[in-house]
Amino acid sequence: MTASSASSASSASSASSSPSDRPAPDTDGRAPAATGLADDSALLAALLDGMDAALAAFGADGTVTHWNREAERILGWTAAEAVGRSGLAGWAARSEDAEEIRTVLAAARRSPGRQVQEFALLTKDGHRVLVRTQVSAVRGPGGRAGGVYCAFSEVHAQLDLERSIALSEALFDDGSWGVVLVDADLRLALLNAPAARSLGVGRTALLGCPLGDLLTQGVEEVEGALQHVLAEGAPPAAAELWVTLRSEEAEAPRRCWRSGFVRLASPLAEEPVPLGVAWLFQDVTDAKRAEQDGSLLRFRAHQLHRAGRAAAECPDPCEAAAVHLDFALAGFADHGLVDLAPAPAPAPCGALDEAADDGDGGDLTAAPGAARAPRLVRALASPAGAPGPAEAFAATGIPMAYPPGHPAAQAYERRGSVRASAGPDGADGWAAARKWPDGTVHGLCVVLRSRGRTLGVATFLRAPSRRPFDRADADYAEEVAARIAAALDLAGATGG
Repeated sequence: MTASSASSASSASSASSSPSDRPAPDTDGRAPAATGLADDSALLAALLDGMDAALAAFGADGTVTHWNREAERILGWTAAEAVGRSGLAGWAARSEDAEEIRTVLAAARRSPGRQVQEFALLTKDGHRVLVRTQVSAVRGPGGRAGGVYCAFSEVHAQLDLERSIALSEALFDDGSWGVVLVDADLRLALLNAPAARSLGVGRTALLGCPLGDLLTQGVEEVEGALQHVLAEGAPPAAAELWVTLRSEEAEAPRRCWRSGFVRLASPLAEEPVPLGVAWLFQDVTDAKRAEQDGSLLRFRAHQLHRAGRAAAECPDPCEAAAVHLDFALAGFADHGLVDLAPAPAPAPCGALDEAADDGDGGDLTAAPGAARAPRLVRALASPAGAPGPAEAFAATGIPMAYPPGHPAAQAYERRGSVRASAGPDGADGWAAARKWPDGTVHGLCVVLRSRGRTLGVATFLRAPSRRPFDRADADYAEEVAARIAAALDLAGATGG
């Protein structure tokens, strides 16, 4: 849109309003030329008034030729009051500022392109407003400058826009959080470098793909959060989501991402129409695991303390051993077993190998090759069905029919801890072959040692709902086993 065309349209509009200059109507009573000029003038006025930026146009002599509604909103001067005035001095700008504005407008007529400047203009009620302007010459068909247009907006509004753009650029270039833009169909639209590293993909590798192509576990939770944000808006607080990446290079099986969500809506729509969701997340896996480990250690230390207090009130050492086993199962395992190596004279709650040279591998000084396959007799066991206290078995002296290589036998022979799991292929017959309760898929066997002797083996079992035993679990089980062994050793020393 040029000032010359605007001026011609304005003059055409003025000419069409003069009765003496109207063309004669044609045969059907219309004036085609005048109607076309009037339509052009109306279209021009509608375009100028619909602009988001304020616009003022100046002719070659500096007269204001155009003034749109945004300029009226910012400064308060109507188009009728502005059009036709010579420059801005004395009404839209103070005399002290008008000379600078006049110099910039004159320079724009001689310079190619646009010039960005900041002016102090004057509102109708006398207040000064700092505006940022873009000034450019309006050239005619011959390339000669016929006028100047000046588009301007309030500086703070322009700064808000620039800050928004700078924020988005910083998030996608230098941000420490991962940022993923998801469209309304929950497909990846854009992701920054930290998000690409966390997901183990390139920034453009999976654009347009669903989240299921990136995550194997936790995708339902993430998609549910995104759908909630699209429907209801951003949640009031950050959420912690545990996910598992599909990428084979992922070192940790599960990752914890502290996530925030922001609904994106178009500012140009009459009603807020969601364009998608911005998902901001930070990997806090190490901190969460450290927090969980600390909480677990505090709980287990509290359980050991409670078990010691309760066992101290038991008159029977065998009952104290059962108390230690019961307290150890809470939050740790589903079943607990205690098997003892029989002695020549069995005690009511099990037998102890009081002789160091009895040939059962009980002495620390015995040669490793001299140990026989252990004979283990069941002494204590937790109920295999409903939860309940551990029960003592009758001292029959009949050993358990453990097959060769059983984890309990290995723990007895090695005088250490042995972990066993059914594996991912299933647990059909796995527990029965080891004489463990049905449904067991994870086992931990810990040797019972007291006064330099091996008394037996404590076994802790887990169902499929629990994870396999790890090294920290073995450390806790060894602490419990030491207390059980001390109680059983006391029982043997006192004759049951």
